[in-house]
Amino acid sequence: MSATHGPDSLPNVATQVRQVGSALRSTYKGLLNVDDLEGYAGDAYDNRMLSRALTAQAVRIVTGFSHAEAAATVIDGHADQGIDAIAVVEGPDPHVYLVQAKWSPEGRAGADRKAVLELLAGLRLIDDEDFAPFNPRGRQLAEYAKTVMDKGPVPVTQVVVLMRPDQPGQGFLQAVENGENEFNRFGKVLRNRIILAPEVWASVRSDQAPEPVVLTAELYPWFGMGSDALYDSYQGVVDAEQVGKWARHGADLFSLNIRNPLGRTVINNALVHTLTEEPAHFWYYNNGITVLCDRVEKVERSARAPQHRPLALTLHNASVVNGAQTVRAVAEALAQGDAAAEARITVRIIVTGEENDFAKETTKATNRQNSVGARDFIALDPVQGAIMEDMRAELGLEYVVRRSELDPPEETGCSVVEAACALACAHADSQYAARIALSLEPLWERGTQGIYDVLFRSRPGAFSLWNAVQVLRQVRRSLFEIRRRYEGRGAALTEHGVYLITHMVFKLLDTESMGEPDVGLAWAENATQKTKELVQRLVPVTASAIDQLFTERSQIRAVCSDVARTRELTDHVVKAMISPQGAGAPDTYRRVRPQRKRRRPNAVHVLVDKGVLVDGTPLVLSSAYPLEAAALSDWLAKDGRRALASWVNHRTKPILWAADGQRYSPSGLITHMWEQAGWAERPVANQGTARWTTKDGATLADLAWSALNALDEADEPSDPTEPVPGADPTDQ
Repeated sequence: MSATHGPDSLPNVATQVRQVGSALRSTYKGLLNVDDLEGYAGDAYDNRMLSRALTAQAVRIVTGFSHAEAAATVIDGHADQGIDAIAVVEGPDPHVYLVQAKWSPEGRAGADRKAVLELLAGLRLIDDEDFAPFNPRGRQLAEYAKTVMDKGPVPVTQVVVLMRPDQPGQGFLQAVENGENEFNRFGKVLRNRIILAPEVWASVRSDQAPEPVVLTAELYPWFGMGSDALYDSYQGVVDAEQVGKWARHGADLFSLNIRNPLGRTVINNALVHTLTEEPAHFWYYNNGITVLCDRVEKVERSARAPQHRPLALTLHNASVVNGAQTVRAVAEALAQGDAAAEARITVRIIVTGEENDFAKETTKATNRQNSVGARDFIALDPVQGAIMEDMRAELGLEYVVRRSELDPPEETGCSVVEAACALACAHADSQYAARIALSLEPLWERGTQGIYDVLFRSRPGAFSLWNAVQVLRQVRRSLFEIRRRYEGRGAALTEHGVYLITHMVFKLLDTESMGEPDVGLAWAENATQKTKELVQRLVPVTASAIDQLFTERSQIRAVCSDVARTRELTDHVVKAMISPQGAGAPDTYRRVRPQRKRRRPNAVHVLVDKGVLVDGTPLVLSSAYPLEAAALSDWLAKDGRRALASWVNHRTKPILWAADGQRYSPSGLITHMWEQAGWAERPVANQGTARWTTKDGATLADLAWSALNALDEADEPSDPTEPVPGADPTDQ
């Protein structure tokens, strides 16, 4: 397993090297000249390319150049004269940097005197204006460097970047000192800087972090807290147009918030309606926005009576911690027309400086009046921020912690919810899979009896987390594929046993190397292939075991959510699966006769009446109809919101379309979309509930049938001695 590290500590050198390598490959691809490396392949090519990328990153560290500018300084290759890059800084403080880099995929870059002597020899050539020995690019930059050096006593720094964690030996340092003594006889001109792996790692992590948000705000009327206040603070009124400009920063504007804007919801639609139809009333109806920032620059328009004039503020490293939905609504309202521009909004600004703890407590306090839960406050846990950085650095994937409109596409990452479910299933104890069978809320419980700290206290590595997610996704897909093969208790198991089946799959997989670093994700590829076959075997074996252990009168849903019984069941099933007779369990609930003809229910009524979906559940347009998908593809590509919607528990218009914020019936929206796309050969009618799916791939029609099947199961006589679902008799 890969080593983990706390959010405030450095990872081991192997992790640093891996993350640096991944970042350098993606960052400098296409920026570096590698034409002379065409004869190399595999590791030989990769190591040479990474050595040049490391050189460029070292230039960026010492100069602040952009990635492209840093790449342009690299002269590494034939006839580089021991210098890998020549970086020249002009301006009021000119400086010349000569860089030599030593990359090591093991984090053990060599540091010998020879490298220093070669670099010093190259410097002598530049100082003597002997540019001919350099390669063409080196010759050009050497001449440029000498031109700047001749303008006066311009400092020259020899930069050596070593992909290793520790300082080089005494011989190396002595060679550096000897070179400085040679060039510094008439004044200190030559100096040195040694850059090691931790500093390189920190620099690429910094490059990957979002740029701090800078906002401008003009408040009037306004007031500020007095000089005796704990924190510099201001409160006042801004116009909606200013807030609309803030929204251009996107998700970065809400970096400290517990959730992103939630997109089109019933409540947010009401905000947009007020802004567009009654903008003068918005200040009265809205609670306003709270912004935290590190520092503020202010311009008062009057020295004698500043509060009688507008106050201009520039907020550095700003974040909206309360009012994200207001910002989103303002941006959407302004996009619809100019009417919203006259709306006025209360803004509170608190300058917290570097006090992160106070900022987090302020975020919690300002959100207590809203409809938020324990899951939202997880966004403030530094462990989640560290995992987000690890996922980006190790795998180039998105890890969404804050609640927002939709999870990222499967190929680009996952959410903390999906990760927590996968980790709960992967845990050695089946109780965690059981405790989330009925509701995911237990995932966010803290403390000794909570699930959250068990899963995240030790900070799971990026590879462990991502591989676990892949297994859970494959189990979901496999169960969905075989669901129609079963009836009765078998169908109920495919519906309610997702997490229990996933836990059993982990028990049967070889997870010893699940967390080992492997950018090729070979473990996940192998595991998902095995998972599909395991799921097909597990369903009949598990159903048979439930009947055997708890009788055919037991409710499947109750068994899958009961801690004590899932422990017994898991032990029984795993032993059966690994025994020679494991594949021979009777497939009792396999559908062997035509399904009983049943009048198709009104799917929307079923979903609403049974409370299957909560308001705001994200929906995605299905691509299961090839002709329709082809006809709409270009139209959908022009606006990503057109394929998105959310659920509203309403019996006639339950689909809230993300593209316009209006509610439709499922079929009515599909017809409307066909018309908007100009599909000339569109059908006369459609089954809308078969065209909108949840993130699990289940259509609204599927969910309605599942709800009816669950109702049939509930109508069967059950064992009156059954424990309450989720209860653990051992805890009583």
